[in-house]
Formats: sequence, structure tokens, C-alpha cells
Amino acid sequence: MTTATPFATGTNSTGVNALPTPPTGWPIGSYGTYEEAQRAVDHLADNDFPVADVTIVGVEPMIVERVTGRLTWGRVLGAGAASGAWFGLFVGLLLGLFSTGGALAPIVTGLVVGTIFGLVSAATRYAATRGRRDFASVTQLVGGRYDVLSHPRSAERGKEMLTTLAWRS
Repeated sequence: MTTATPFATGTNSTGVNALPTPPTGWPIGSYGTYEEAQRAVDHLADNDFPVADVTIVGVEPMIVERVTGRLTWGRVLGAGAASGAWFGLFVGLLLGLFSTGGALAPIVTGLVVGTIFGLVSAATRYAATRGRRDFASVTQLVGGRYDVLSHPRSAERGKEMLTTLAWRS
């Protein structure tokens, strides 16, 4: 068994290279979306193809930032208060479990202090942006296309199976 460290060579316990390496294999299909590539590999698996020989490779990677909404003071403070309240409730419950007195006081105290802390920290972070980023977003790493590669010993069979799938679609 090999432990994955920055200096490890060889393979780890699952047989996968411990170091980042370029993918190998022959292309047996190319798809515009990850969902299509996943569907192709699922088709191979359903038809007893040795899918352990298959790799899905995202080609031409790009970072996509999807804007989810506009930030306002109300949204920022509400989200900060909610986040702080959850954390405060968690801490309060832990303190309540180990408290010799009543469990209600630590829970309420944790909730109140957490809410205040969440409000203050969210307001401080938002004020520090000075209006330069008044929107919320989610960032994803996506590929321009997704190639399905297979080990050479089964590539020809895989290509035929995916061609059959394409004809049916």
C-alpha cells in the first residue's frame, strides 16, 4: 500500500497514480457536456464493458462564475445572522451537554452570541468591499468538451458500443 504524498511514486491502494499524471488511452467518444459523457460510460457499464479501463477527460477547461443574485445590506445581514445563529446553536448545544446546570441557558446564550457575531462579521466583510462586488456567485470548473478514453485492449469494442448508442439517440 502506498500513501499519497507529494513525493510518492507508483500507485495508491486503489491502483490509481499517487501523482497527477496526464490521462492515457485511446479516444472512444467525445461529448459536449459531462452529462453526455457520463451517459456514455453508463451505457458501457450496462453492457458489461470493463469500465475500469475508461477515463472521462474534460478538455479545454474554463472557470465559469455564475451570478446567483444581487447583494444588498439586508441579504448580507440576514445570511450572516443565520450563519452565526447555526454556529451559536451548535456551540450552545455542546455546552449544554456538558453543563452541570440547566441546558437551556447555554443554548440561548450560544444562539444570541452567535447571531450577533455573524451579523458583525458579515457586515465587516461586506463593508470592506466598498460596493465593488454587489453580487453573489458560484464558481465552477467545466470543460469545453469531454472525451471518453479507454485502454487500448478494449478501445475498439468501446467505440463500437458508443457508436451504437449514438445511432439510437
